[in-house]
Parts: sequence; C-alpha cells; structure tokens
Amino acid sequence: MKTFGKWAWRALLTGALVATGVAAQAQKFEGPLKIVVGYAPGGATDRAARLVGQALETKLGVSVIVENKPGAGGRLAAQQVKAAGMGDNVLILGNPAVFTVAPLVFKDVSYDPDTDFVPVSQVNAYTFAVVAGPAAPVQTVAELEQWLKAHPDKAFFGVPATGSLPHFFALMLGDRASIKTDVVGYKGSAPLATELLGGQIPFGVDTFDTVLPLHQTGKLKIIAMSGKTRSPLAKDIPTLKESGVDLVAEGWNALFAPKSMPPARIKALASAVHGVMSDPAVRKHFEDANMEPVASTQEQTEAMLKAYNAQWRPVVKRSGYQQ
Repeated sequence: MKTFGKWAWRALLTGALVATGVAAQAQKFEGPLKIVVGYAPGGATDRAARLVGQALETKLGVSVIVENKPGAGGRLAAQQVKAAGMGDNVLILGNPAVFTVAPLVFKDVSYDPDTDFVPVSQVNAYTFAVVAGPAAPVQTVAELEQWLKAHPDKAFFGVPATGSLPHFFALMLGDRASIKTDVVGYKGSAPLATELLGGQIPFGVDTFDTVLPLHQTGKLKIIAMSGKTRSPLAKDIPTLKESGVDLVAEGWNALFAPKSMPPARIKALASAVHGVMSDPAVRKHFEDANMEPVASTQEQTEAMLKAYNAQWRPVVKRSGYQQ
C-alpha cells in the first residue's frame, strides 16, 4: 500500500505539473498582433498606436504591426476589424469620432460599436482648446462673451471638420456658456489654423495638443481648455470650469477587439496594455509627444465609455446633424 501510495502521489503531482504547464502555454499570447488605425501615418492616433505597439512587442514577445487604413473618417478600419475571424489577432485603436459620433450621424456605418466590438483598454486622453485669433484680441472667456455680444455678426467658431468632436464640443460650449455659436467646418486642423491666423475667422475649437505650439509661439491665444485640471504642459491656461463655464470634456484613444475574439485572449491583451501603459518609460514617450497617457483596466475602460456616451450622444442627437 505504501508503494502504491507513493506512486499515486507522483502521478498526481506529475499530472498537476503538466496541467499547469498546459494552462501557462494556453495563456501565452501567440503573435503576431495587428493594430489597425483608421487614419494616415503621422496623426495623433497613429502615433499613439505605434507607441503602445512598440511597448507590447516587448511585453508579449511577439511582432506588433500597425496597419493604417484611412478612409471615411476611420469607419473603413472599423468595418475591417469587425469582420475579423476568431483566430485573427487584430485590434483597432479607435476614438469618439468612430465609436460615438459616426453611428449617430451617418445613415449606415455597417457596424455597431456596442455589439460588434469589445473594449480592451484606454491608451490616452486629450482635451479641447478654445482659441482666439488676432482678429478677436480677447484673453479670457468673460472677454469672449463680451466680444460676441458686441460683434454678433462675427460669432463664428471654426473646427477642423464638420461633424467632428470639436464641432459638437463647440455646440456644447455654446449651450453651457449661453454663447451664440455658428460652427464652420474646415478640412483639417491646418486650414483652420491658417484662417485663424489670417483673421478670416475669429475663434476656433480644436484638440489642445494640436494648437498648443501656436499658443506657445504667441501666434494664437488659447483662452481656456476643457480638462478637469490645467495641463502640466501649459499651466498658465485656465480650464473652462475655472473660467465660469461648468463644462469638462475629453476625447480618448482606446483599443477595441472584434466580438469574434475569444474572451480569454481579450483579457490577456487588456492586462498587457494596462501593464505597458503603467510603465513610466512608456508614459514619458506619450508625454514627449504632447499626449496624456492613461493606464486603464478593461473594467475601467468600459465604465469610461458608458459615462462618455451618456454625455456626448445627447449633444450629437440634439444637433440634428446628419450625413
């Protein structure tokens, strides 16, 4: 009996070790991994994807490929990732334009952000800036309100694109501050900046990181920014809340998996992304690129998206904007 017991315990121990090894092997992520970006190389979303991709290569020990699929404001990329099979290691780095705004303003985007995708992890956040050009020499939100009352025929706010998040932020700002806002859409941030600098339009709304260099050189004036707190990149710029407007608004970039991806693989990726975004070196790379890094668990990302959509979807619907 003693001999039998000894061998029985050895067999059980061996079986446990084998099972543990199999489980560990099953949990090991098999690459390569593809991150799809719905915009051309060089933009903020593309830069964020490449930074997190490089960090994930080291973390996971696999190749990470960033694939740019521009077109239709990022919707083509979403359609591509939605169609991925269960065995495809593919994610999309998405933003509110694709996952919050587009399904409400376009008649058929061919995807549903709530049912066709699973949030993995937020990667970074960004805020908005209210900018004055030389044609409207104001320094504060209070002065902005006074100027608009004195010049009602010039109450125009330029945004980088019609139907973009800055467009709806400008509408939201008008509601909260009781400011008349006639929104003019441009084909990108560069044409908007050119018109602001030339005095063709007095005010603009764009992402904070985009207009900050022009503010720092004194060419344009950021009156206020939309974050919860002042930016460490420019502590002289007040928030809207500090300026008397009860409004906090942010944008984000987050990784999403297609619904077809197995839940265990999604969780493994979420854990890996949270790990790299908690790394001080990775965070420094984001900050050097004027981007605010975010380390977020899958649960925290899901909660953020729920709150975000509750804030923004009513604004988009109320605008009546459709394409």
